Amino acid sequence: MTSVVQAIAPARLGRNFRLLLASSWLSNLGDGLSLAAGPLLVASQTDDPLLVAAAAFLQRLPWLLFGLFAGVVADRVDRRVVVVVADTSRTLVLAVLAITVVTDTVNVAVVLSAMFLLGTAEAFADVTTTTVLPMLIEPEDLGLGNSRLMVGHITANQLVGPPIGALLFASGMAWPFVMQGVLLAFGASLMWRIAGTRPTTSEVPETVRRQIVDGLHHLWSNPPVRTLAITIVAFNVTFGAAWSVLVLYSSERLGLGALGFGLLTTVSAVGGIVGSWAYPAIERRVHLGDIMRVGLVIETATHLTLALTTTPAVAMVTFTVFGVHTAVWGTTATSIRQRAVPTEFQGRVGSVYMIGLQAGLVVGAVLGGVIAQRWGITAPFWFAFVGSAIILVAIWSSLTQIAHDDEGAAARS
Repeated sequence: MTSVVQAIAPARLGRNFRLLLASSWLSNLGDGLSLAAGPLLVASQTDDPLLVAAAAFLQRLPWLLFGLFAGVVADRVDRRVVVVVADTSRTLVLAVLAITVVTDTVNVAVVLSAMFLLGTAEAFADVTTTTVLPMLIEPEDLGLGNSRLMVGHITANQLVGPPIGALLFASGMAWPFVMQGVLLAFGASLMWRIAGTRPTTSEVPETVRRQIVDGLHHLWSNPPVRTLAITIVAFNVTFGAAWSVLVLYSSERLGLGALGFGLLTTVSAVGGIVGSWAYPAIERRVHLGDIMRVGLVIETATHLTLALTTTPAVAMVTFTVFGVHTAVWGTTATSIRQRAVPTEFQGRVGSVYMIGLQAGLVVGAVLGGVIAQRWGITAPFWFAFVGSAIILVAIWSSLTQIAHDDEGAAARS
């Protein structure tokens, strides 16, 4: 058992990191349960497509409304406390939701309200959690630390959680939400035991608006960090366009039937787990700039391959490779940002990244739907390929600048 723990979280990373990792894995498993159970609960209350879509929208809306403020909070107060309060709030909302289900008083208004409240608390938790890791381990270990957090996210949130959530829902509609609340409560209790998470700054406290402006200015005035932000937003637009029609693509283009979409997402998650575990070895052997370049080439080639193929086996292999890429590239980008951004700006800069990520996916999904409706199911993939290729050419030389800045920061630490 000791050897397994050592392999997952080496002792040199410290007790606080192990507490953060366990807390993150538990919370991700809880969130994975709701990925399946949430839509099923909405569908049990209404068959109105607008209301069903509203549930997903209301979970993303808090990012746009409160994301920047969440970043300010993360930079002002003890980050451990923010995560604990956010996850405790989610536990209370889930408890109320479960009670309404058990007492048969649940309705679509209750469900939609719960989705919005859960999304709000999750925005604060997610923004703040990304700022905790750089405070607990050395800069040179951030790649390893982020890769272990990524393993938990992919395994628990994407691979294991959803089918368990669906099974629990089938046995009783309240069960997945009760279980999610329990997991979040345990995760919060572990987070509470972490020490050294209060941001230190010599600045005189400013207004929230001034702090938001300072955070945006810090991001935009740092060329490598700015380029990284633009890259993430732009590639999420192209990714969102293609993936918005994936469920139709799997059935109409590949002929995989009702299980096709699940198969594609499963092999992608398996690839992500492989990429996450392999990341420390990759980081030791490959220059960070090359990791980023190769990853974006893979993403661009993925869109082209899916636009051309009608063979399920080719699509499965493509999705597996793409899953490896998303884990490796995501870990690299997060580690670079955490090394390059000072502790006192981590929350505000991180919130801009996450808002951009969400906004990119939303814009991409809208574009993908319109493009597919007008030009066919493969058109979003052609759009994603051409758009990604143009963006990649434009930022090609800047990617090494991002990596050099990161390595210099790490070396100076």
